[in-house]
Amino acid sequence: MAGELASGPYRGHSAGLVDILDRVLDKGLVVAGDIKVSLAEVELLTIRIRLMICSIDKAEQIGLDWWKYDRHLSPGREEVLQENFELREQLRLLERRVASLTRSSGRQPSGRRRRER
Repeated sequence: MAGELASGPYRGHSAGLVDILDRVLDKGLVVAGDIKVSLAEVELLTIRIRLMICSIDKAEQIGLDWWKYDRHLSPGREEVLQENFELREQLRLLERRVASLTRSSGRQPSGRRRRER
């Protein structure tokens, strides 16, 4: 029976569908539309719909990577942001300590030496 379906009228249809799906995911597809609800010529509601269908690789290629930063879609991101914040704070404290030690010893930090004339 499976052989009958493959050789029947749907044989070319499935290959065509795969080709279409491959092309849509490779190139992308955008569907846009507006829905407006009015009563007595008074606009009550407007819904703007923008739908884009493409592969993840294509989306990243054109700069759409919002799912990487959505806390619901990328678990663990909050912890990484918190760790990043804490590390930056530690870096600031260390820079202040180095600056205070350098000032107390009368030396300029290596990156901020003044040239003598």
